[in-house]
Formats: sequence, C-alpha cells, structure tokens
Amino acid sequence: MRTPTTFWAEIVLPAIRAKVARILSSEGFSQVRIAKELGITQAMVSKYLSKYKPPEILEDIEGKIEAIAVSIAEMIKSDIEREEIIKTIERSFFKLLGDEKFCKAYEKYSGIPGKVCMELAIESGKKEVIEDLSRALEIILRDEKFAELIPEIRSNFAYSLPNPRDTNDVAAIPGRITVIKGKPYAMPPEFGVSKHTARLLVKVSKHNKDIRSVLNIRFGKDVEDAIKKAGLRVAYLPRELSSIEEIEDRIAEMFNGNEFDVVIDPGRHGVEPCVYIFGRNPMDVIVKLKKIEENL
Repeated sequence: MRTPTTFWAEIVLPAIRAKVARILSSEGFSQVRIAKELGITQAMVSKYLSKYKPPEILEDIEGKIEAIAVSIAEMIKSDIEREEIIKTIERSFFKLLGDEKFCKAYEKYSGIPGKVCMELAIESGKKEVIEDLSRALEIILRDEKFAELIPEIRSNFAYSLPNPRDTNDVAAIPGRITVIKGKPYAMPPEFGVSKHTARLLVKVSKHNKDIRSVLNIRFGKDVEDAIKKAGLRVAYLPRELSSIEEIEDRIAEMFNGNEFDVVIDPGRHGVEPCVYIFGRNPMDVIVKLKKIEENL
C-alpha cells in the first residue's frame, strides 16, 4: 500500500539526497565522503550525480525539496552532529505532511485522496502539542510558589495547534489547575476540554498566529509590581466589558499588530481580576511566569 511515508521514502527522500549530493560535490566533497555522510553506497552517489532525474510528480514541490537539501548540506558542511541532521529530515517530513502541494503530489503517486496527508499532519501536531504542554505542566506542578498564584477561579494552561479553527484544536487542563494540600494539582492535558482559554487562543490567532499558548494567574498589587519589575510587555483591559466573550474579543484585538507578554484584566462586578500570560509555546509562558515569581 502506498502510504505517505512510502511516498516520502521512495520518491521524495531520494530527490533530497540527490540534491544534497550535487551540492556537496560542487563544494569539493569526494563521492566516498558524500556516501558516508548520506549513509548510502558510492555507486548510489554516482547515480545521483550522473543519471538521476526527479519524477515529474515532484515538480510542484521542487522548491521545498531544494530548501531542505540546502539546509542539510549546510549542516553537513558545518559538521553538525548526525543525530541533529536526522531530526531535521524527520521534521521536514512532518512539516510537508501539512503542505497542500505535497499532498497533491502524494495523491498523484498513490491514487489516494491527498486529504489523508492533512489528517495525519493534524494528528502528528496534536501529539506534539500534548507533549510540549505536559512538559511545561510538570514544571508548574513541581513549583510550590505557583500555588500562591492560582486564582479563585483556578488556573488553566492552554496550547493550540497552528492556526486553530475552533476549541477542539486547543489542548488544556481538564478541570483546571487547582491546589491540594498546598501544592498545585492537575489532570493531564487534553484537546477540547477548555472553553474560555481555548476560545481566547482561537481569537488571538486571527490577529497574531505566533501566539499559541496562555496561562492565567491571580491578579494583585504584588503580581502587578512583579510584572513591571520583570520588564514584561503588559496591556490592560478596560473595566466596562460585561461578558467573557467581550473580554476575549478585546484581548484578541490587542494583538492586532502588537505582541504582549501579559494582559491584565482588573475585573468587574461578578468577575474576578485575572492575569493572562501569553507565549509562542508553553515553555515561553513558563519563562515569563518564572520572571514574575522571581520578582514577587
């Protein structure tokens, strides 16, 4: 069966190897050394340099293949560890899975609808999001200082897929982060378990696609002073907003052409004051959280 991984291994990867071989050969690398670097035979290197022509179905992704090959060749010339080169190659595959032109080329190769690639890319992306959010959550759960920053409404920590379409594309903490026996406690992150923070990231992404993670903590004069001492970029919500949806919309609008580390909601009748820490990913949020804690 012709799967996307088969397409990558049989068609795309040889095209990348051929381009890398030609780049390295033009830089004075011998065929023996190229073979060693690429993990193939010298005979295959010779074939890549003299006879190989990429299949026509790769025509639309030729530029992407060229870019990957140039990166790999540069890493080889710079004596980057082989493990890092392998990671780069594998990341390139997962990135291409979500590329429309790659999926169309796969469809021509296999006769199977290219949407299969897109679906696999989403599943792969979800796994990565859960892993990254789980690692950051572990840091919070070992941080006893964080227990003092959990508001009455409790904290949530969310991380979205790139360009989230709806709340199902956002992972967060079921039941939020709470305090048990003086220590932070939380269930493992899942997709589709948050309303407010998930909607917030979906709305923010429409104005700034780089912002994909958010954590809320309590507000107070001590926290506000710590944020300022930490030198974080901060914005304030007005008090006249009356609903959660209005709060989300106003925060999202703030990111139109701007990037803030922290947004402070001073609260209003029936709504607890809150601090939102934003970042490109969960570890980015953790770094900002630690800066606040250090200045408390």
